[in-house]
Amino acid sequence: MPPLLEKLKRLRHPEKRQSPTQGERRRFWIWLSVCLVFLIGAYFWYTSARILGEPIDVGYGPGESVFTDTLGPLLGGEFTGGNEVRTLINGERFFPAMLEAIRHAEKTITLETYIWSSGKISNQFIDALSERARQGVKVHVLADGMGTLKLADEDKRRMKEAGIQYVVYGREHWYDIKPNINHRTHRKLLVVDGRIGFTGGCCIDDHWLGNADSPSVWRETQVRVKGPAVRQIQATFAANWMQTTGRLLAGPDYFPEPEREGSSLAECYRSGPNENMENARIAYLLAIAAARKTIRIANAYFVPDDLAVEMLVRARKRGVRIQVIVPAINDSRIGRAASRSRWGKLLEAGVEFYRYLPAMYHCKVMIVDDVFVTVGSVNFDNRSFAINDEAGLNVIDPDVASDHLKSFAADLKRSEPYTLQDYRSRSVWMKGFDSLCGTLRSQL
Repeated sequence: MPPLLEKLKRLRHPEKRQSPTQGERRRFWIWLSVCLVFLIGAYFWYTSARILGEPIDVGYGPGESVFTDTLGPLLGGEFTGGNEVRTLINGERFFPAMLEAIRHAEKTITLETYIWSSGKISNQFIDALSERARQGVKVHVLADGMGTLKLADEDKRRMKEAGIQYVVYGREHWYDIKPNINHRTHRKLLVVDGRIGFTGGCCIDDHWLGNADSPSVWRETQVRVKGPAVRQIQATFAANWMQTTGRLLAGPDYFPEPEREGSSLAECYRSGPNENMENARIAYLLAIAAARKTIRIANAYFVPDDLAVEMLVRARKRGVRIQVIVPAINDSRIGRAASRSRWGKLLEAGVEFYRYLPAMYHCKVMIVDDVFVTVGSVNFDNRSFAINDEAGLNVIDPDVASDHLKSFAADLKRSEPYTLQDYRSRSVWMKGFDSLCGTLRSQL
């Protein structure tokens, strides 16, 4: 066939272009997803706000007065004496204590939480709060909008009809706009009559019921506080209440004259992007810098940044023994991988890692030199250190530290060691996944 006729035939009957195979399409979307995750991670990494950038170096331990005289003012307050701090392990202990305090309230109840889900424990709290509200007790509840997605509208209506002032953090009314949806209140606070305070990692959800004896029940630590430090817990709640509603909680019903209840030095601090941005980071890193003998960390989301890693390595070089308990069971696969991506230098330096086996491990506790304890809502990650609103209680008391040490030792018995050899022998796939998730650590 002449060349011209062949060209005309091809124009009239073009060959069909082959469609990509299913495997090619899958590879395309995998690579596109990987690139997007990397770009988002890089963006978050470079735009994440950090102020404290240099390692802290101090010449004193956490048991010396200069430590409290320094840490207190840096966090915007002072350590107060005369406090009683009781450690409450797991929901079977802290929920009854919290509900008992609510049922005996005479004047005011203030409650701030991140997660509140409908269920058995939710009904118990709603019933107890509603009964007090109907008796004239002023009840204020501040909950995070993201954390209450599983709280039924009917439950919210029940609270409001009973006279409870129930408010979503940052949005008192449905039409209010909360510009930064990435900013959450992660605080967990309960104050009754300005005299009894609770803080820790627990939320109002059936996951916290029981004694952490199965994967469906979470292992948690909570503290009950009586004494002058309760005023600081109340002030922490009042700050977010005012930010959301524009109303100030004031007077003796909320801030009664403090009474000495025990022998603990204690301080409650607040941290968040709108107030005292670096407080949580400072609280942890200054205590690590002051450590002379031991650091014990029990944390659900242990994702240290470069500065924290450097300071923990420096502590090891000073001869400080460091033990870290993390979850073997976690509600975030990405968070678990991002955490693991940060362990290499720490394991090489001799930091001991243990993975808690029986249940989801949700504690937020650090014990230093058997005398200093910090406990509250703060995870050892950048989200708690720089993004969310958090609250922590710092305590100087060997007896309180002893209670937490017993709990830590019990958790160690239910944990498996994770060694440097375990870290190095991860599969190629796991190493890649850990590294990829690690790029997102500024948001975890």
